Amino acid sequence: MAKPLTDSEKRKQISVRGIAGLGDVAEVRKSFNRHLHFTLVKDRNVATPRDYFFALAHTVRDHLVGRWIRTQQHYYERDPKRIYYLSLEFYMGRTLQNTMVNLGLQNACDEAIYQLGLDLEELEEIEEDAGLGNGGLGRLAACFLDSMATLGLAAYGYGIRYEFGIFNQKIVNGWQVEEADDWLRYGNPWEKARPEYMLPVHFYGRVEHTPEGVRWLDTQVVLAMPYDTPVPGYKNNTVNTMRLWSAKAPNDFKLHDFNVGGYIEAVLDRNLAENISRVLYPNDNFFEGKELRLKQEYFVVAATLQDIIRRFKSSKFGCRDPVRTCFETFPDKVAIQLNDTHPALAIPELMRILVDVEKVDWDKAWEITKKTCAYTNHTVLPEALERWPVSMFEKLLPRHLDIIYAINQRHLDHVAALFPGDVDRLRRMSVIEEGDCKRINMAHLCVIGTHAVNGVARIHSEIVKQSVFKDFYELEPEKFQNKTNGITPRRWLLLCNPGLADTIVEKIGEGFLTDLSQLKKLLPLASDEALIRDVAKVKQENKLKFSAFLEKEYKVKINPSSMFDVHVKRIHEYKRQLLNCLHVVTLYNRIKKDPARPFVPRTVMIGGKAAPGYHMAKMIIKLVTSIGDVVNHDPVVGDRLKVIFLENYRVSLAEKVIPAADLSQQISTAGTEASGTGNMKFMLNGALTIGTMDGANVEMAEEAGAENLFIFGLRVEDVEALDQKGYHAREYYDRLPELRQAVDQISSGFFSPKEPDCFKDVVNMLLNHDRFKVFADYEAYMACQAQVDQLYRWTKKVIKNIACSGKFSSDRTITEYARDIWGVEPSDLQIPPPNLPKD
Repeated sequence: MAKPLTDSEKRKQISVRGIAGLGDVAEVRKSFNRHLHFTLVKDRNVATPRDYFFALAHTVRDHLVGRWIRTQQHYYERDPKRIYYLSLEFYMGRTLQNTMVNLGLQNACDEAIYQLGLDLEELEEIEEDAGLGNGGLGRLAACFLDSMATLGLAAYGYGIRYEFGIFNQKIVNGWQVEEADDWLRYGNPWEKARPEYMLPVHFYGRVEHTPEGVRWLDTQVVLAMPYDTPVPGYKNNTVNTMRLWSAKAPNDFKLHDFNVGGYIEAVLDRNLAENISRVLYPNDNFFEGKELRLKQEYFVVAATLQDIIRRFKSSKFGCRDPVRTCFETFPDKVAIQLNDTHPALAIPELMRILVDVEKVDWDKAWEITKKTCAYTNHTVLPEALERWPVSMFEKLLPRHLDIIYAINQRHLDHVAALFPGDVDRLRRMSVIEEGDCKRINMAHLCVIGTHAVNGVARIHSEIVKQSVFKDFYELEPEKFQNKTNGITPRRWLLLCNPGLADTIVEKIGEGFLTDLSQLKKLLPLASDEALIRDVAKVKQENKLKFSAFLEKEYKVKINPSSMFDVHVKRIHEYKRQLLNCLHVVTLYNRIKKDPARPFVPRTVMIGGKAAPGYHMAKMIIKLVTSIGDVVNHDPVVGDRLKVIFLENYRVSLAEKVIPAADLSQQISTAGTEASGTGNMKFMLNGALTIGTMDGANVEMAEEAGAENLFIFGLRVEDVEALDQKGYHAREYYDRLPELRQAVDQISSGFFSPKEPDCFKDVVNMLLNHDRFKVFADYEAYMACQAQVDQLYRWTKKVIKNIACSGKFSSDRTITEYARDIWGVEPSDLQIPPPNLPKD
């Protein structure tokens, strides 16, 4: 029998990685050796694997810079409307392979590296993830950057260059332990510092009203230093920019306050200013009202708006004033998208610049601001909404507080005119929440201060209109839109699953990579025996590869022919990892009760980080690991059931586990997950979904047909009805013997024999104050999982899912933003490559 191909040999056969032309290979080798030589001349005599990685990264980067410069030059000459995507998070992951894919260089690099006696995949593993995000919201921003470049939009991502990204998760004795993510330790080959564009950002101080206008005085200054990272489109020679700001103390920091002899202390205190960009706040869907976080939010907004206005003023077209004070055309040249409320201060900050600095009158400034800005809502969970204490604003941003009061006053006057005497409506719609602690509701500010508000899946956008912003929707229904999220098929298919990508290319060509709706062409082939065989083979290879990875990295042996049942996302009560746990425990009890019965073997993999301050989420991790300790060492169970906690789940681990998954768990309580995007990645990579009618699951079922997903549980209306009636977990506990057994085992210490009370908080929550109704969906979930077992080995359904996943490309999402919100058209115009003349 022929021995299986190595990964390297397999990759050479994969056409979508670009033809490895001899010239390209020779050039890559030459460039690689040059970079390696200069690294070593500077440093040492013996090259380490990290030296090889940096040599390759710099080689690939060389292919970017010409295109980058040319793209920016192209924008300067054409002066298109520019799109500014403002986000506190960009969860980018690794950059090397993505850059090779988008430049069509992967095979050339693979061959060159192979000829030099090295393994490309080993080098790729050396790169640190850029973990500048928590989960969905930050990863969405990264997918959007990829799509905006691929669609030829003049777009910029603006955020913060956190010195420490999302923490690294270690599991110690079954508990999560956090470690700082020192991702810049060895340097970042993809960023370029731009000190020439450094800008001042002001904090604190006082406001003075003068005849000439309002002045914000006696402020403390922090400098914002930009670092630019290139964002290449897919094979179109467009390279956009992600600009991340880093905080720097000015050189006179604290030295002008003639504190006698305090020179050393003053220099040490520079850290206070520079702490602004030190660390990402690790909360997902939770608001923590810390002053440092508010500083971060204003820091990114203030630096970015100065940059936007500088670029607007220096552009070749627009107003013909010598000192361009004409901002009439600003909304025709600038679109600002707010990724959640985190950059909401862009609204009062733009007003401050227009009114105080540029002397535009208030009503004109407000019109410009609204036309320029748009807001994306990402959650309906009340604990996630940003509500900043007025007292904090008063101290940190006194001028912005004045401006917010003025915005709110005009807004309430307008509402009062339309609904005379309706004081409760005024209270509900105010930006300022009265109470023992007056707060600023940032979501209300965003809705008032923008021309478009969108949710991120159809069901979520409906909830936004019917509950969260009901009053605002009644006022301006035309403002509210839906933009269902998407994912980039370059990273989430071509890069992470080349075997599947190639199988698809053989059948329908490679047009789907930039027009994912073409996957529909696979539908007539869903019963094609050859395709069924190839898709099943790719899945099995991915499973074998992931099994080997698990054994090597985590020393766990799993059964690669078992069903890979995967539940990876941030740990949160609303995402209901606990429901999955109850299924696993019930399955275990069934095997123990009747070991002779045939069972479909499963490997249940659960992964995700818990916010460090979120006690219940940390308990959930401990429960998963504790269940694993019992189940995995029970000889009666054998390899029919294994429970693995995937440590330190992150972008680079998602790229490995998603292509290997058979079953994707998307089981949030209906009405709580705004969209989800992991669900789309699994669908595109040939896993079937077990899920509730929540977020984008609803549209996935609509696209593929509900019979090709495993849908279960309460719908949004049922959840509302149950809330009206009152949810009583005890009723389910008393009525369902298997549920009761599982809960009693968790409660009694069956899974924590050394610490019998370990999970009393968890059980108490489930029985007495579970906002997310885990028990209410238990019965339906168990029945649905039984269906999963019956239908396993389901390649035909897999092909139908893949064929129907085209809607969930971020290219489609961005095309809709461009046309419906930003007023620009995507273009498939190829900028000529750097080696060709411009025209």
